[in-house]
Order: sequence, then structure tokens, then C-alpha cells
Amino acid sequence: MYYIQENDKPNITTKIFKKIEIDSNKILLPKIEENKKTFKKNKENIKVEKSMQNIEKREEKITNKLIKLLKNKPSKKLVLSKNLHKYQKMIDILNQKDFEIIDGRWIFKRISNEVLEYILEKQKMKKEETSIYILVNDLTDVIIQNIKEFAKEYKSVNIITNHIGALKKIAEDILENLGIQLVIANNKRKSLAKAKLILNYDFPKELLNQYNVNENAIIVNILGNIRINKKRFNGVIINDYEISFKTEKQYDVENNEFFPKEVYEAEFYKEQPYVNVREKILNDKLKIEKLYTQNGEF
Repeated sequence: MYYIQENDKPNITTKIFKKIEIDSNKILLPKIEENKKTFKKNKENIKVEKSMQNIEKREEKITNKLIKLLKNKPSKKLVLSKNLHKYQKMIDILNQKDFEIIDGRWIFKRISNEVLEYILEKQKMKKEETSIYILVNDLTDVIIQNIKEFAKEYKSVNIITNHIGALKKIAEDILENLGIQLVIANNKRKSLAKAKLILNYDFPKELLNQYNVNENAIIVNILGNIRINKKRFNGVIINDYEISFKTEKQYDVENNEFFPKEVYEAEFYKEQPYVNVREKILNDKLKIEKLYTQNGEF
């Protein structure tokens, strides 16, 4: 994998020739000099628009240089610095060229338990008194293992899905081995009407908004930014998070260059079995530091 950031202290040669520097798995890009602010209409509009166009051209040029540099490298896994996340054109070009930009979503799915525990602590709720509602259609091994863990600890686990038949076998297995009954449903009017804590693994915005959602629900969106369109919804929608962890491989986390969740996710081989991933998470004493809503911090 490669950690990529802008070069804050380029030498004269690097600055003049816009050189990209590489040192082991660390890559330093020339400064893009971003200044993407929202401007009101005024006499300077034409100048501002031209300036923005120049920035985008520079962004594209530097990205293409980066791609050329990485062309024959063994890894396509990239961790971008916090500042580089501002450059959507760069991200789009890298995605089009099949680079894997670490975004923390993969590990988000595997720390669902820690996320829910953080919420319960904030809300002064107890697991044994709390029912959770899980929205899922793509039933992966990770989600199955998560469901089994939730079933042991929570008052009840309710699964909302378009694939009820596929989940019946899982429900039967949990009932036989754990003696716990899962609730499986897909009634758009009733299934989420009383739900207070919802874990959304893969329902897109269009599908979620077809359901009658409890207006005071707390929804954790593993996919990312999703909005409830109903005017009466006064609940909390959690779309992102940040963590802390203890490991020998921390990379520029202390000096705030990179997002800790992305540095941490980059350490994993994604084909690892669920049990190995969870073991590492526990050994590294991963902790949820913040959860983010559309409007700020939860």
C-alpha cells in the first residue's frame, strides 16, 4: 500500500519541476494550492471561475503523474491524507483506474458492535433491554457473524430484508445453537415503526425511504451518507466515525496527517477470516472516539 500526501517542504528542484517524491511506501505530491471556497456573485466571479479551472487542471495533471508512477508498482491500495480527500477529481480519476482508495467503510462493518456500544453508553441504554433492527439484503459472512454476536447480547434482533427465505436458515441455526429467536420481516409500514436503534448495512437511500421509520430512531449507515426525506423525522443519522487504536504500525496518525480509521483499515488483508479480524481489533484495543451525523458530532 502507499500513503499519499502533499509535500509541505519541497526543495527548489521539486518545486520548480513539480516532482513527485517516493520513499518506500510514502509518496509526496506537489502542492495543488487548493482554495475551493463558496463565492457570492460579484465582479470577481470570472477570475474566481478561471482560478478554479486552473486548480482542477493542476489536480488532474498531478493525478496522472501519480498514476504513471504507480503503473508498475505491486500494490493499488492507497491511503490519502486528510487534505487530499478534498480533491474529488483526483479520487474519481484514481477510482476509474481501479486503485483502491481506503475509506474506512470495510472496517466500519466489522466494528458494528463497538459502534452500537458507543451509542448505548451515550444514551445510557443497556444491551439486555435494547432491541436492534438490522437492514440487510446482501447476507455476507461478516454480517452473519455480527448477527450471531448481537443475538447473544441484545434483548432482540430484528432483521429487515427483501430476502426473507435466505435468512430463515440462519435464524434456524441461531435458534438451534443459541436458543435465540430472530425476528425476520419486511413490512414497509410496520417493520421500523417502533425501531429505536437501526443498523443499516446495505439499504440505499431510495429503499430506506420507502419504510415508515420511527421519527426518533438512531440510524447507523454503514454505506455512508443517507438522508431520511420525511419531514417528521427528528432522529439521529450516523454516517461516519473515527477511532483510536494501539499498534506498532501507526503512520502519521499522531501528527494528524491521515485519518486513523483509514490507516487502521489499510493494515488488513481483506480476505482474512472474520475471527482473525475481530481478534486483531480486540488486541489493538480499538476504541470509537467519535460518531458523526450530517450536522456534526453525535
